[in-house]
Amino acid sequence: MTNGRSDEIDRRDFMLASVGALGAAATLMAGPAQAQDATTQRAASGAGAGGTVFTGDIIDGKQVISALDISDLEPGRHNFYFRGAQMPTGQHWYVSVSVAKGAAPGKRVGLISGVHGDEMSPMHTLQTVMNQLDPTAMSGSVVAVFDLSRPAVEAMSRRWHSSGRGIDLIDINRVFPGNENGPEISTRHAGLVFNRLLKPNLDYGLDFHTAATGMDATAFHLARMDLPEVRAMAELFPIDQIFDNFGENGLLANALIDAGIPALTPEIGRPRILDLAMIELFVEGTMNVLKHHGIIAGPMGRTGADSNIFVADGMLPILATRGGFVELLVEINDVVTEGQKLAIQRNTFGEVVAEYTAPRAGEIGARRTDATAEEGTPIVFIIFDSATPVGGDVIVE
Repeated sequence: MTNGRSDEIDRRDFMLASVGALGAAATLMAGPAQAQDATTQRAASGAGAGGTVFTGDIIDGKQVISALDISDLEPGRHNFYFRGAQMPTGQHWYVSVSVAKGAAPGKRVGLISGVHGDEMSPMHTLQTVMNQLDPTAMSGSVVAVFDLSRPAVEAMSRRWHSSGRGIDLIDINRVFPGNENGPEISTRHAGLVFNRLLKPNLDYGLDFHTAATGMDATAFHLARMDLPEVRAMAELFPIDQIFDNFGENGLLANALIDAGIPALTPEIGRPRILDLAMIELFVEGTMNVLKHHGIIAGPMGRTGADSNIFVADGMLPILATRGGFVELLVEINDVVTEGQKLAIQRNTFGEVVAEYTAPRAGEIGARRTDATAEEGTPIVFIIFDSATPVGGDVIVE
């Protein structure tokens, strides 16, 4: 035991666990009442049992829904606001949703962005794809969710701003599939979106992201390549790299996979900007996916075979061991060799306090864009194939 509390239960975690248990009980107790309320809403809106639930509200000329069932929509294009979790003011966070439903039946693909609010290129990617679709020439449907984590988008922040304990910053992409009766509003919002918007309407999912603020990254996927349907979609993008990895529990893509919906996480470079050149690659790949599933017709565009995509199963972060200013000596996509110098770090006097070299061969998958770094801050990520021989530890001089 390294400190006096290492084997104790954190008080706040215990309290949240207790609330979570109560929330689960509340789900069972409140089930009939909630079902009755939903039935009443559907009856009022004219929707059938299990159908799309219209709240009766109109925002900027668009109908507000609290549940979506694309099977009861007419073929064509539909734009809605999905009513998410409730704010302290009593109003709701609304999520922008667009549906392109084909004239013929077919597969259902979901395109998602805005899980992190500083990821702008994914939203533009979805807008571009949806604008290219002609429902009269489609089979099946495409559902686009543009701004899933609405308070994060409003602040252009990676994390959800929760006022429950004085503005906690919650990474909502660690809580899926969520819990509609959970102890935290981001968890509830995730549960609403997952259960009432995504899960009932998707056969496949693409959850688009970028690097975090302060970082830059290649055009790559986080994808579970051991799953054949995921691999097939991932290889249809003319991008630089695929990181073959599970990621973490709570990721939206993993929650979709657990629900029987093959999914992956495309990553479109830097946050907070529109990278139009990189967006073009992901639009082309997304259209390839829609062609692959028979939703639209036409010849395939460029794929990973054309871009000589590098598939890696390992990622190694190079962490700052000192605080100071970092001069990076490598760019994203650079191929590096064991022992190659990656960065120099200086203090405020300009004195060199650390130098960082590659502990093994690989490619640069991401790098820091902010000029300063604290101890423990990732400054470079090297991705590699585990079959590549491993060198020594990171060298700091």
